[in-house]
Amino acid sequence: MTLHRSALLRSLAALCLLPVLTVPACYAWGKDGHKMINHLAVTSLPPSIPAFLRSPAAVDEITYLGPEPDRWRSPAEPELDAMQAPDHYIDMELADRIAPLPRERYQYIAKLYAYIEAHPDQAREMQPTHIGFQPYISEEVWERLKSAMRDYRQLKAAGKDTMPVQQAIIFYAGWLGHYVADGSQPLHTTIEYNGWVGPNPNHYTTSHHIHSQFESEFVHDNMTNAEVRQYMKPVEPIGDEWTQYWDYLNTTHADVDEVYQLWNEHGFEGKGTAESRKFTAERLAAGADELRNLIVAAWVKSAEPVPEWHDHYDKKDKK
Repeated sequence: MTLHRSALLRSLAALCLLPVLTVPACYAWGKDGHKMINHLAVTSLPPSIPAFLRSPAAVDEITYLGPEPDRWRSPAEPELDAMQAPDHYIDMELADRIAPLPRERYQYIAKLYAYIEAHPDQAREMQPTHIGFQPYISEEVWERLKSAMRDYRQLKAAGKDTMPVQQAIIFYAGWLGHYVADGSQPLHTTIEYNGWVGPNPNHYTTSHHIHSQFESEFVHDNMTNAEVRQYMKPVEPIGDEWTQYWDYLNTTHADVDEVYQLWNEHGFEGKGTAESRKFTAERLAAGADELRNLIVAAWVKSAEPVPEWHDHYDKKDKK
């Protein structure tokens, strides 16, 4: 079933009136984890990446930018918070109901509203802001990075000043890192994001403290760059970034139960256990690996020819 544009706009208008309480107010990894993932990713970039992106100044800036989108989540900027909060998560259990997901954000929104029209009893839980946009913001920022890298190549080849675009690339890499890091935190891929809801045969906790204790308190008290770095893997090439990123999210989502199991074993209290420390370090390392690999992929793909643009508008539905 296809939604007409007017119906979609009415649905979007109604969406804007939803209570803010439909959006989880949880911040993946906290400041420490986000900085760690960005730092480890950029300090493990291969020599094939331009030197300016591996410089000490770039490392410092990209590390600082790790928590940046969480700084935008403040009651001092309520409109900004409401707009970008759903970019930090994706409820895979709900998103799977409309699989396969389209690659473009607005096509995803339209597909969700088509589903709601066919299943009105699921309208609340299938709202786009309830399910989240995590893979979409990651794809969009990655494409910004790739575009800036293409400009850098062209300016450098023409012997022109590349300093402004270098600054843009550094910003995009740091910004991308935040969402990639969110994607390595299992509780940012599930409806069970902060205490188990619904049927609970394994007697998992319903505490609303599990999210922050795992990603913020435990990481702050126990994780170091050195401990996480030992779990990082060599650079892996990325073909289709959208497909690969979904594989990454599915791997993360498969670890949701383990977070709850470790909590039940008191694994995130104090210094934790050997199992909880290893698990947390592996999740942080997965985020750093993914960010580094995506930066490398953006650089490689920025050298590819740009498709013809003449028929772009012909392909868009202007009704």
